[in-house]
Amino acid sequence: MREDRSQKTENLIYFPGCTLKTTAKPLEDSALKVAEALGMEIKEMPQWYCCGTVYSLAQDDLIKQLASIRNLILVQTLGHNEIMTLCSMCYNTLAQSNLLVRKDEKKLEKINQFISEQPDYKREIEVKHFLTLLKKVGTEKIKEVVKNGLSGLRIACYYGCLLLRPKEVGIDNYEQPTILEELMESLGATPVYFPYQTECCGSYHTAIKPEIVARRVYHILENARENRAELVVTSCPLCYFNLKDRQKNIKKIYPDFKKIPVRYFTEIMSQALGV
Repeated sequence: MREDRSQKTENLIYFPGCTLKTTAKPLEDSALKVAEALGMEIKEMPQWYCCGTVYSLAQDDLIKQLASIRNLILVQTLGHNEIMTLCSMCYNTLAQSNLLVRKDEKKLEKINQFISEQPDYKREIEVKHFLTLLKKVGTEKIKEVVKNGLSGLRIACYYGCLLLRPKEVGIDNYEQPTILEELMESLGATPVYFPYQTECCGSYHTAIKPEIVARRVYHILENARENRAELVVTSCPLCYFNLKDRQKNIKKIYPDFKKIPVRYFTEIMSQALGV
């Protein structure tokens, strides 16, 4: 690694969430290797809770916000002013809960009263996604540490919903994002035109109606293939499962379907950086 590769990010803590400790372990492992290669000092947040998994849209059901706010209070207690996530679902849930209490002082007051064993939340924590921090590092800095360039590799960048919607918490333009494409270009790969990159994959319907998810994912992956993608990258463990594991369901519905590889974007980065 070159000496001037980046400014160090000191004392940054990250929120792994439950999935990164189980089925999405490759996402965490590869992300931490990439961060180290780029000189980013990242430590796992101690004593974190589940984020709550899904942001509740019910306006009068504040109990669903407690898990996220408890985590933000922990970050505040640790003396940090931001928390980084790797999982798109965790990012969206934490960021939306944070947005809610920032906009509504009465709801925050109720939540603080309910969590009386912890200090009041002061609404000063920023929730960041790893992609946002990589953008801050800059593509030129990333290019400097690439050891195994991905020249010629055609990649479809899949965002899904959670990094971009609602737009108030989106990390990029919610209709035409480019943050993943720019990152893949910095590794030497070729991002392909991919109109279905923000289509929902079916999310949790995969648990009870896998056929619906399979049909949705079929159209997403066929769109990537029609634009000559050789693989698909994503940052969301649930999207990853639907895009990758539901391909066997797709094959039963559409026998002519040909499987396409799906990877976490951090795995592709790890490959390119040789870590």
